[in-house]
Amino acid sequence: MDLFIPIAMLVVAAAAAVTDARSGFIPNGLTLPPLFAALIYYFVLQGAGGLLFSLAGALACGLVPYLMFRAGSMGGGDVKLLAALGAIGGMQAGLEAELLGLTFAAVYALVLLAARGALLRTLVSSLWLAMNVFLPAHMRRPLTATDMTPLRLGIPLFLGTAASLMLDVGGLA
Repeated sequence: MDLFIPIAMLVVAAAAAVTDARSGFIPNGLTLPPLFAALIYYFVLQGAGGLLFSLAGALACGLVPYLMFRAGSMGGGDVKLLAALGAIGGMQAGLEAELLGLTFAAVYALVLLAARGALLRTLVSSLWLAMNVFLPAHMRRPLTATDMTPLRLGIPLFLGTAASLMLDVGGLA
């Protein structure tokens, strides 16, 4: 992997982490320019194949988060950040960063919920959410705002990006 690519991924993820930590918001101006720049970069260097490589990375990394956004369980800035990381690093590097980032987020969420005394309530709500998929409409229990716990993903996604790139450099991935 060209050294420019991991540096670009780290810079974008770090900027998003700082912005998210300060404001709870990852703006379009931080995620969309790198996403489109990556598409152009790969197209200029590798032609249509490079464009498809970058586009496939963006779609692979952004599709499931987009569906989560549509369901109200993920922020739009997080979705665009993940798509940008996929566009920059391609499908493999983007999905590795996403998986590790969401793993860091899950561990952080468990610790945060336990510290707030809300872990059991949240686990029960999660069980209801999972069961709602399989229950008939008349038996479903709608989730309320109190069932949801917001979690800023900027820092965990940066940590996942950094960890995935370190594993890649170390030859472990």
